[in-house]
Amino acid sequence: MTSLDASVRAEPGAARRRAALIGISLGYFMVLLDTTVLSVAEPDLAGSLRTSVAGLQWATTAYTVVFAALLPSAGAVADRYGAHRVFRAGVAVFGAGSLLCAVAPDLAFLVGVRAVLGAAAAACVPASMAVIGRLYPGRGAHARAVAVWAAISGSAVAAGPVVGGLLVGLAGWRAIFVVNAPIAVAVLALAAGRLVRTPRGDRRVDWLAQAAGCAVLALLTDAVIAAGGAAWPHAGASLAGAAAAAAVFAALERRSAAPVLDRAFLRGRGVRAGLLVGAAANFTLTGDLFVLPLLLHDRSYGPVGTGLAFLPLTLPFVLLPTATGRIVARSGPRAPILAGTALLALGGAALAVAARTDGGYLGLLPGLLLTGLGMPFVLPALVAAVVGAAPPGTAGATGGLLNAGRQVGATLGVAAMGAVGAAHGALWLAGGVCAAAGLWFARAIPRRTGP
Repeated sequence: MTSLDASVRAEPGAARRRAALIGISLGYFMVLLDTTVLSVAEPDLAGSLRTSVAGLQWATTAYTVVFAALLPSAGAVADRYGAHRVFRAGVAVFGAGSLLCAVAPDLAFLVGVRAVLGAAAAACVPASMAVIGRLYPGRGAHARAVAVWAAISGSAVAAGPVVGGLLVGLAGWRAIFVVNAPIAVAVLALAAGRLVRTPRGDRRVDWLAQAAGCAVLALLTDAVIAAGGAAWPHAGASLAGAAAAAAVFAALERRSAAPVLDRAFLRGRGVRAGLLVGAAANFTLTGDLFVLPLLLHDRSYGPVGTGLAFLPLTLPFVLLPTATGRIVARSGPRAPILAGTALLALGGAALAVAARTDGGYLGLLPGLLLTGLGMPFVLPALVAAVVGAAPPGTAGATGGLLNAGRQVGATLGVAAMGAVGAAHGALWLAGGVCAAAGLWFARAIPRRTGP
């Protein structure tokens, strides 16, 4: 924990705070690990359960759809019932659900339990951000604590493909879910005690509007996946259903005393641009982790080789977030966010060219590295920018909204990039999305100002 400043270290209970921060970070580590290990297991899972690319898309997006749709209300639930209670409940369900995934007899069962894992992940993430705010309330200490959280949790992105490749190579895709259970036990042991306890609030949750929002995202995802398979009647019906659900959601939100989306907060300068950047970054990362393993499998890479091939993309998640935290604490989040989106756009373009020209792994290497450098610039800075703009008492809900935007991007990244078909076209799409998001953020947040 060398990134925490000396004043924080000197406080009574500093060691216990660091232990709690490690436990909270491991909770998000577990959530991210579940996504990254699955990407390497795609070919083995497809062969074992005899499923198509569309089936693989749903094995991934069943998790992210529920995760994204429940995040705003999960944040409000954390604010209402106490973030530490919601976090611990989510971790326990996630660990148990992962074991059920490991014994899934067919794709339908796996997709269903993955949806449950998405709900558990939604309970964990905004609550973890609220607890960190409780542990480290000062601006500088909070920025550095968030950077530690991002570094530890981001190491799941680095470890996931390698660990997943080794586990799949040794025991098949089912082994990738077993590892979550001992991590969940460790999280529950570390993130305990009075220091992590947060007070109850009085925020209400509109579950009917929440259900309508979940339906919108699920139907939109289904429409994109169906379009990728040229199932146009199916895609049209799902798109019409998504539009109808969106109209219901909007009507419920207008009448709700506890809307899912905080309209006053969303009107804040730069907030919408920040949410778009988060969505674009996860669109690229999750889409790449879906498309590239299939590309490498076509080039005769096994699961272990595929996991190792991702190291240039994933290692920066471990090495850079603490440096980003120091930059944000010193000069604000604008520069890291713009640098990160530029790197992601360049990475997408480089990967697309390499996929089109089939230049082997050396051709993919620059794009993997650029993408890996871009993500740890963007994510810690976004947390500081968006959560820092939150009104008092809404840290959980705000964290939920930010992560909901990111998971919407992840869901659409898998659905849209998987639907494109050609790998180079999908990778061009990812680069273009990040370039557009970075330009919008640059216009929304002028130089020398913050959100």
